[in-house]
Amino acid sequence: MRTDLLGLTADSLAALTNRGLVKRAGKETAPELSTDADGTVHGGFPGGPTASLPPGGLDLARCTCGATGVCRHVIGVILAYQRLPAEPECLPAEPDPEPLPWSPGQVTDDELTARIGGRLMAAARRTERTGFTARVRRATATDPVPQVELATATVRFLIPDDLGFVHTDAVAGSRDDILALAVWAFRVADELHPGVPEVRVDVGGEAGAGAGAGLERALGLTGTVLREGAAHLGQGVEATIADVRRHLEAAGARWPLLAVGDLAEQLTSYRDRSAHYRPELLASHLAELHARHRAVTRPDATLRGSVLGTAEAAETPLRRARLESLGCRIRGLGDQRIAEVYLAHSDSAMVLVLRRQWDGDDDGAALARRRIATSTLAALATGTLVTESAVRSASRTVRLATGRISQTTVIPSRGAWGELPPSLVVTDFAALSRELDALTLRPIRPRVEAELVRVVAVARVESLTYAPGDQRLDAVIVDRAGNTAALRATHTSAAPGRLDSLAAVLGGEEGEPRFVSGVVGRTAGGVVIDPVGLAAGGRVVVPDLQPAGGSVRLMVAESIRHDPLTAALIDTRGLLAEVAHHGLSHLPPTYDARLAAGARRLTVLGLHRVAKAVTAFAALLTDDSGEAAERAWIDAYLRLEVALDLSP
Repeated sequence: MRTDLLGLTADSLAALTNRGLVKRAGKETAPELSTDADGTVHGGFPGGPTASLPPGGLDLARCTCGATGVCRHVIGVILAYQRLPAEPECLPAEPDPEPLPWSPGQVTDDELTARIGGRLMAAARRTERTGFTARVRRATATDPVPQVELATATVRFLIPDDLGFVHTDAVAGSRDDILALAVWAFRVADELHPGVPEVRVDVGGEAGAGAGAGLERALGLTGTVLREGAAHLGQGVEATIADVRRHLEAAGARWPLLAVGDLAEQLTSYRDRSAHYRPELLASHLAELHARHRAVTRPDATLRGSVLGTAEAAETPLRRARLESLGCRIRGLGDQRIAEVYLAHSDSAMVLVLRRQWDGDDDGAALARRRIATSTLAALATGTLVTESAVRSASRTVRLATGRISQTTVIPSRGAWGELPPSLVVTDFAALSRELDALTLRPIRPRVEAELVRVVAVARVESLTYAPGDQRLDAVIVDRAGNTAALRATHTSAAPGRLDSLAAVLGGEEGEPRFVSGVVGRTAGGVVIDPVGLAAGGRVVVPDLQPAGGSVRLMVAESIRHDPLTAALIDTRGLLAEVAHHGLSHLPPTYDARLAAGARRLTVLGLHRVAKAVTAFAALLTDDSGEAAERAWIDAYLRLEVALDLSP
């Protein structure tokens, strides 16, 4: 009896092929079946082709119809085999004890080598030596398929003890070594976290191997920026940035490479007098590079792969993918407009970002008509994308490759977001709060786009207010358990219809809101959501793409006032960010006194360690201490950022 074929569900077959092929196979006339001694199943169709399925996976199946790859006849043989009457079995004298759940970690390296070959095993070993991070999800009653989420792809083990039925969302042949990486991730999870349904693990890596972090040139760049400041840097820094980026690219340090890219964007924005420039952002990128360097060079060095992104492929082409749009964000950057469409990929349980940029000052309603691939931005942001041309980056952006044989279709979505994987859908705000608390500190987390984009189920809307001073819409939503979360959106000229559209949907004018998608975070001890889309009245509404105008009357709320502790942290961070703007060599005369006052304020509020770090930096400003002052600034800024992230 072929237990592998019997264990394949319709969803498993659809994942390995596509849902349309499974449906067509179900309509075929049942074939006549026969089975060889080695387990090969043959199926002959009346007046037509013959298909055979030897043990070892669908890629070994053959059919005389001439189709390339798995055809409907092969699927038809599987469906017919599953309909055969069960073979009688001898009942044991005593019932066997219930077997332990199967884990992919039980697969041996010999079995892996037999499946993917020695060359790919060697490639996987190189990745393991560098180290990588993976999220392991064990089989549950609601999702009986164990899976591993890697940076470049998601691996799902559809049939226990059979590597022939493993599904990945990467195109076959592009990253076949990930099968070994997924098995090794399960081994680590089984050893360190047995029985935990979902866990993030670090695999491999050489602890203490940080002496060659590969960030030396990047740190030299940060030193130049700190000494001279964005306001005094000349054009020559562009050549330095290009050199740093080449070396980081060659080293495969994806996350520092992205940080340097953002740093360069801030410097360019200042030079162009763009409103996108913010000293706090520039300072944050400088501090992040040092934080990542320190994390991999200290004696108990953190795994390099997760901190530097050295195990991440630049791009991974996906198999035929079904991407459910969760909405769109429109941002203005000087005289440019940037659209970011958030796409949920159910097979990998993650959100990808499709980004487009246009010159001009069109608002969201006008941009909604712009063409992207074979569709418009509006259709893409409110629909379901089925494509064979998606290419995913290490940071989870996605692009649609162009070519004569590439196929991409967009169909309207009804906003059935409750069918997405549970890890993307929030039904309990208290559980979400705990998830946010458990995150790794932001300066050394993987630089993943849309990391905190979630779909939030709405039981009811408790209140809806508007703060004129901040041009901000606030709503309080409630989950089924009675927990509350804050919904907060701010007006922007790039999306003038954002607040009006949100107010209309949340006010019930377009049907009862069932779900809100957006970026989740924490503030004042509670969950806050920056919305990008809503599901109401059997359709998806994207506020950023709606025209301005609305008739909903709202209560007027006061502008947000930070508590004294948060206000002190924000103000002192702003003082330190002035160093990145002016430069250590060009600080204004009043800077010392203002910094000392900020340190005293932190001390009074009980933030002694943060105050001590700020004071240590202030003490070095009176001397020509060079690198010592730079290190003290990094210490103080990192403490302030972490304190703000952890503040209630």
